[in-house]
Amino acid sequence: MIINIPSRSHSTLLLKKDNTLISDETKADKTPEIIFITSYPSRECGIATYSEDLIAALNNKFEQSFIIKVAALESSNDNYTYGAAVDQILKTDLPDSYLKLSERCNADKAVKLLLIQHEFGLFKNNEADLIQFLSSSIKPVLIVLHTVLPNPDKEIKQNIVEMDELIDGFIVMTQRSAKILNSDYGIAMNKITVIAHGTHLVKHGEKETLKKIYGLSGRKVISTFGLLSSGKSIETTLDALPVIASQNPDILFLIIGKTHPSVVKNEGEKYRDFLKKRVEVLGMQAHVKFINSYLPLEELLEYLQLTDIYLFTSNDPHQAVSGTFSYAISCGCPIISTPIPHALEVLEDGTGIIIEFGNTVQLAEQVMMLLKNSQLRKNISDNGIHKMAPTAWENSAIKHAGLFKKTIGKKIALHYKIPTINLEHLKKLTTSFAMIQFSVLNHPDINTGYTLDDNARALVAVCQHYELNRNPEDLELIEKYYSFIKFCLQHNGSFLNYVNKEEKFTMQNNENLDDSNGRAIWSLGFMLSLSSIFPIGFTSDAENTINKALTRVNTIYSTRAMAFIIKGIYYRNKNSVNFENIALIKLLSNRLVKMYRHECKSNWKWFESYLTYGNSIIPEALLCAYLATGEYQYKEVAKESFDFLLSHIFTEDKIKVISNKGWLDSKMQKKETIGGEQPIDVAYTILALDRFKTVFRNSSYLEKMEIAFSWFLGNNHLNQIIYNPCTGGCYDGLEENYINLNQGAESTVSYSMARLTMEKYISEKELHHKKTAKINLLEPIGV
Repeated sequence: MIINIPSRSHSTLLLKKDNTLISDETKADKTPEIIFITSYPSRECGIATYSEDLIAALNNKFEQSFIIKVAALESSNDNYTYGAAVDQILKTDLPDSYLKLSERCNADKAVKLLLIQHEFGLFKNNEADLIQFLSSSIKPVLIVLHTVLPNPDKEIKQNIVEMDELIDGFIVMTQRSAKILNSDYGIAMNKITVIAHGTHLVKHGEKETLKKIYGLSGRKVISTFGLLSSGKSIETTLDALPVIASQNPDILFLIIGKTHPSVVKNEGEKYRDFLKKRVEVLGMQAHVKFINSYLPLEELLEYLQLTDIYLFTSNDPHQAVSGTFSYAISCGCPIISTPIPHALEVLEDGTGIIIEFGNTVQLAEQVMMLLKNSQLRKNISDNGIHKMAPTAWENSAIKHAGLFKKTIGKKIALHYKIPTINLEHLKKLTTSFAMIQFSVLNHPDINTGYTLDDNARALVAVCQHYELNRNPEDLELIEKYYSFIKFCLQHNGSFLNYVNKEEKFTMQNNENLDDSNGRAIWSLGFMLSLSSIFPIGFTSDAENTINKALTRVNTIYSTRAMAFIIKGIYYRNKNSVNFENIALIKLLSNRLVKMYRHECKSNWKWFESYLTYGNSIIPEALLCAYLATGEYQYKEVAKESFDFLLSHIFTEDKIKVISNKGWLDSKMQKKETIGGEQPIDVAYTILALDRFKTVFRNSSYLEKMEIAFSWFLGNNHLNQIIYNPCTGGCYDGLEENYINLNQGAESTVSYSMARLTMEKYISEKELHHKKTAKINLLEPIGV
């Protein structure tokens, strides 16, 4: 409980339940608080789980942006035990409880927004009290409508209309719900935001491996899950099972989930007992398994991943959305569903199959058809995974946070939380030979072979990691990537790039490979620059390799290849200055400067007449040349060209690198292509910004580094994650309307280089926040 204590100043003192005093005026200047008014665990219901997942996602995605507190919904007869997230309780059947909550939120200056999860059952017979609460609130309010009934009766419509007059906006989970809210209730579209029900990222484990773990080897598994009630119409599947089993004797139907607590309270286990009796009557005991528990999330997601076909047989045509349905699709389940609005919206274009409500014959036919066609099941699974990718809880958090900011404006500043370093997928891509080129989703595809490009970048990334952590496991990877680079070195000092899964060079090596040669030299130089931290003799062979590779670099004129080579020689020279190396740096840098002078105009400060790929490495290379030689012209051209590039790829709070679908022509500078953004270009920009920040000590470069890195975390035109924190992989590209979900070597290593580059600044920032927090603790409260 919080009690107001009058003071002699204009501020108010608040007495917290632990009897400590805080200044309300001081609170107002601190991190804004958002109150979630919702059911919450330990209460077992779909909305409670939804809110817990959303809050976890928001707290994992953002830091020092807001504080979320929960006002838990329960009736006067309930007495749930809650965790630390629950700050207060709203007894939904007691009018006075609404009044007290409103007074508390209004009095607390730190509270900037209220978010209410609305389902008709949560406020049953107390909608008027809810509306009175909204009327008395002076804080912005958003309401999430979990059900939007079409053709509402007079009372339901009136309640929604009254809410609309008192709040700042509605959130719904499907486009169909938004259309109904607009057409049947008259709510303006600009007050409706669609944010799909969140789903969990999974690693898409192998079905047979998971089946073995759960003792289901040799079975074809169909399943359904959720809190059990008659509305799920499980009997539709049971009645179809004899026909299915007659053709598929290995079939097993998993019914996952305990009975809904409200159902147990009103009728006990009547429905479950009915289903068990039905199984006996049908003689299907060997083909049905009840899992009568509220499964931990990890276990539930594994059951869904091992499922061959997921069945959603709800008999409620007005069920707007289903979390169980969403989770199943995101886990890769081919799905057969009744036509609830959510299913009609999602199961289009080959993402699933719709059957009529209660139609046992249709269900049996479609299950048997899918069981016979493994390729169709795979296609539906893949389509569903791609369709549901934008609904990941991480993306849901980004959309919610964006709406919070839009609603309360400058009172909230969003700061993306940088994930911990994770090399899991990088290691998964690496065989005993080298790093595989591509993946299908997060599964490495050995059929795509290997490239020098990927293994050179991987060598840089793992050397960065070793420099930070001195992890002995890194040495094995470093040796492996180096060995592959040496494998690609030819007798004449050049490198080949493409190697197939049989470890043979391919015909693709007939193309121009100058850039690949440059990357190899960059990686070798970077490795050699860290010789002092490696075990004695670890890099001695690399000296011979780079010396052989440098014998022909004077014949290379490719812009980016020369830039990579300059960087490699600069690094190689850090430990032992070699005048021949200095001469090579000058030779290549003078070529770049000459190109720049030739193309440079008042409105075009670049080395070529186009901005294309990997742009940032060119000015960064010239800055390295300045550091190695001291020649001022390299520094001057580096800064001028880099600042020009930054002006074309940064806005105030976002980066948009040059699209691979349309280079930027000096004659058409205003042309803009949406999509075609690659992680590698963002990563190279971060590496260059780090260099420029170090040399010029300009804080704007660090600010841009943070903005650029947030591109991976969702600060892009789709507001979706590019880095997958579940797998540790990075998606292959940002397109106009979708993310390429494959997590290949180039993208994953590029992210890793960027993340490792950010680490030193994270440490500096953490130290700064600790000092600031200590100072704030010493400040007296305003009395």
